[in-house]
Amino acid sequence: MSEVQLRNNWKREEIESLFALPMNDLLFQAHSIHRQEFDPNEVQISRLLSIKTGACPEDCKYCPQSARYDTGLEKERLLAMETVLTEARSAKAAGASRFCMGAAWRNPKERDMPYLKTMVEEVKALGMETCMTLGMLSAEQANTLADAGLDYYNHNLDTSPEYYGDVITTRTYQSRLDTLSNVRASGMKVCSGGIVGMGEKATDRAGLIQQLANLDQHPDSVPINMLVKVEGTPFEKLDDLDPLEFVRTIAVARITMPKSRVRLSAGRENMSDELQAMCFFAGANSIFYGCKLLTTPNPEENDDMGLFRRLGLHPEQGVASTKEQDEAMLAKAAAQQDKKVSAFYDAGAL
Repeated sequence: MSEVQLRNNWKREEIESLFALPMNDLLFQAHSIHRQEFDPNEVQISRLLSIKTGACPEDCKYCPQSARYDTGLEKERLLAMETVLTEARSAKAAGASRFCMGAAWRNPKERDMPYLKTMVEEVKALGMETCMTLGMLSAEQANTLADAGLDYYNHNLDTSPEYYGDVITTRTYQSRLDTLSNVRASGMKVCSGGIVGMGEKATDRAGLIQQLANLDQHPDSVPINMLVKVEGTPFEKLDDLDPLEFVRTIAVARITMPKSRVRLSAGRENMSDELQAMCFFAGANSIFYGCKLLTTPNPEENDDMGLFRRLGLHPEQGVASTKEQDEAMLAKAAAQQDKKVSAFYDAGAL
């Protein structure tokens, strides 16, 4: 089989033609590429923790953390260091290889940077990969986090440039691209993807993939999220996306970005095992697991482990486990979450 060629010059009509392929042809092409670049039965596992929840000034119409919408979300200040480390230890004990930390900010303030830097260093010392999503970053802030050893920075494009204004008005598409440029220039790895099911057209899903695939360097991780409709947000009553369109998005992401980790991200709580299995076959090889993705539900670890076992999948840093081994792992993770520190670091961010 010939070597897969990386491209950064995808035309919109090329990507739309991939979406339009018969499903069997699309899945065959995506899985063939996936199998050529990765172990097809290995999945990278990450845990995501909200280190600062709510009161975000942005108006993203999908987000329960926006201060503009009444979603019943309790606002929290930046978490205390020991609380974060307790969660990280538990995540590692439950099999996660990467620990991701998210803060509901437009962008971090300079006063927050020393604390965030220490947080990265402490989690890294546990032997885990680290990722953060904190909003927009200046070049200097990106360099600070890179110097601390942050492995990945997440900043999603969300949707196509054409549909973006229907989703968000408080920051521009270019500002998102600028943050990704600052992250890449700092030496950190880029995690960037989007959300589908927000009322966009099929051409917008193609447009999102085109933007990601035509970056100077493909994102190292590409999270594909299914909209989680939260009461109180402007998108709460949107029609559900056809699940097969979600599978198509995963497959096209794999074809156009063959060496990237494609993450099956938000929305898994509402996905059947069969749908998730199709996504793994289509090229998804990364998941978040745990009880929440920032503020929305996610399948419990034991459900994921059971599905992995049924599908013959194994975590990136492990092998397929038995039910007894899963139970032992979860017991170890629970023991790591001994006493939670209730105090929060007051960053004055509310």
